[in-house]
Amino acid sequence: MLRFGPDDGPVVIASLPLFEEANRTRAFVVAVLRVLAVQGVGSILPHWPGTGESLIETQDARLMAMRAACEALVEQITRPAYALGVRSGTLIDASAPVDGRWHLSPVEGETLLRELARTRPGMDVATLLEANEPVELAGNLLSPTMLSDLANARVYDGEHVPRRVVRLDSDPRPADLKMAGAPLWRRAEPGSDRALAERLASDIAAWVRSCEG
Repeated sequence: MLRFGPDDGPVVIASLPLFEEANRTRAFVVAVLRVLAVQGVGSILPHWPGTGESLIETQDARLMAMRAACEALVEQITRPAYALGVRSGTLIDASAPVDGRWHLSPVEGETLLRELARTRPGMDVATLLEANEPVELAGNLLSPTMLSDLANARVYDGEHVPRRVVRLDSDPRPADLKMAGAPLWRRAEPGSDRALAERLASDIAAWVRSCEG
């Protein structure tokens, strides 16, 4: 994992989007976390099982294992912990006992499956879920178990802890805040946006401090 900021006070646990979108947004999310550190908020960017430098191959990855790892990490933290999820990364913190969730452009698992299916001509979600061996989608081999996990995965929307949803102004779906900016996860190559990273980090820091009272 990567760690930024102070060793005390609240800490933000970041989850990149799943699969190829993680490569496109990693530099951007790291930029957000670095700005958070300057603003006095600590953060962690873990490599969940089957992501990043994890020893688990992508074809052996399971969303449920990622969720279990997130739960285990939060349970070891002795300071207030907040989830920061981007796109499908918001599916990972759904069962973690965090003190709050800050989500950027969250998507449900079925939405992600539809987007992945469109990368294969003639493929749809129903066909994906009939697979009995790993399927290659957007350069990633995904197991039938992972596909099933995603089909049933929902973003946490309970009322037990605070949740803030932020979207780009080009996204018509409801949000607590809309910001101008380009969807980096749609670009063909990895990139970043320093101005957007600073605006998002400021919003995260202010929101975390408001939750802390």
